[in-house]
Amino acid sequence: MPELPFKTAFEVVGPKPATSPPSPPTASRIAVASLVGTTIEYYDFAVYGTASALVLGPAFFPSGNATVSSLAAFLTFAAAFLSRPLGVALFGTIGDRLGRRRALVVSLLLMGVATVGVGLLPTYETAGLLAPVLLVTLRLLQGVSMGGEWGGAVLLAAEHAPPGRRALFASIPQAGPSLGFLLSSAVILPTLNLAGRDAFTDWAWRIPFLLSAVLVAVGLWVRSTVSESPVFTSATGDTAGSAGAAKPPASVPRFPLGALLTRHPGRLLLGIGAAMGGSAIYYLTIVYSLSYGPKELGIPQNTMLTAASVGAAAGIAVTLPVGRLADRIGRRPVMLTGAVGCVVWAVPMYASLSSHDIWVITGAYTVGLVLLALMFSPVAAFLPELFPARLRYTGASAAFILANTVGGGFAPLVATWLNSHWESPLVLGFYTGGLCLLSLLCLLALPETRDHDFVT
Repeated sequence: MPELPFKTAFEVVGPKPATSPPSPPTASRIAVASLVGTTIEYYDFAVYGTASALVLGPAFFPSGNATVSSLAAFLTFAAAFLSRPLGVALFGTIGDRLGRRRALVVSLLLMGVATVGVGLLPTYETAGLLAPVLLVTLRLLQGVSMGGEWGGAVLLAAEHAPPGRRALFASIPQAGPSLGFLLSSAVILPTLNLAGRDAFTDWAWRIPFLLSAVLVAVGLWVRSTVSESPVFTSATGDTAGSAGAAKPPASVPRFPLGALLTRHPGRLLLGIGAAMGGSAIYYLTIVYSLSYGPKELGIPQNTMLTAASVGAAAGIAVTLPVGRLADRIGRRPVMLTGAVGCVVWAVPMYASLSSHDIWVITGAYTVGLVLLALMFSPVAAFLPELFPARLRYTGASAAFILANTVGGGFAPLVATWLNSHWESPLVLGFYTGGLCLLSLLCLLALPETRDHDFVT
């Protein structure tokens, strides 16, 4: 695996601390391993979200009413979020008791199997009601996988981080959602253009799902080369690390989710609220607007894909610098700035859709997704730092995944319902702005965590 181009950003200058950080080559492998899985997971989700906007409604939920078909497709999209809490419970237990690496390998394999399975499904025309039933089943499995992926990826990076670089390392997998979307667009657009709209609707939509098998194979290979988290082994005494099966230490609760709900309910709820607004902006911009713009406002599909892609690329470009800034001045100041910006910009961002102008929409989306990065990048360090090491996988995963479920997973469904009653895109701005205001209030209620003892 080639070294990351930003490898030098992770090199440690000066004397080594008592607990030696990873050497630069190891740091690069950790960075790749934490990023590749999240990218693949969100590639799979983005492919499904885009396919929902383009073809899955008629293929699996035929109806004479286009809105009903879209609602059914987005409801299936939301179904994966309903199963995410199960993934938190399952992979949180594995990650906190048996190791971060074990949980990550299993979650990635599960996502790959489910995504390739979608690409092999018969449609409603061929299999009748069995087709949507199988689709929902595979979506639920995708959701279980996603429930375990994010927490493990950010912990793999953060718990290997050198001193003073935790937010930078943790921000690496935060580029995965936007990279996954860009990768899905890079596959879907050429497939759509080469096959044509009719062939894409008929059979070529399967290609992006089937290509996931190649990505998963690469991801599994990369993750098999990294070591277990040193913080996990220190906190639990699991000296076996990633080699072979290890008996969970008695100090780790048998059911980490139960212990989390008993011991840290307040921090969990505030953590969920802190991440909720950003989740809504991401999914409404990357998923919902790709359907809403062309179908309801008559905006060309390529205009919406271009605006979302350029905005996503801008978000990726600032993700690591924002993480480094959060290491220098703290997590809360950066996230609070992003939250205020998103509250203010939410209405203008979605109001830009009324212009039908590619430059106006792209500019508005770019500003919005850069502001989102101010919230999204530091949260990868902020949420894990709210919880002790023995409950960290479960705590960080539960906070982020539940925020994604409530704020993001149901956002396209809620937006579809809102726009069936109020036809102006301004309603999207008021909806997301309200959720970002909630995130702002939750952030104000939480402490700064930059100097938190991450080993205990």
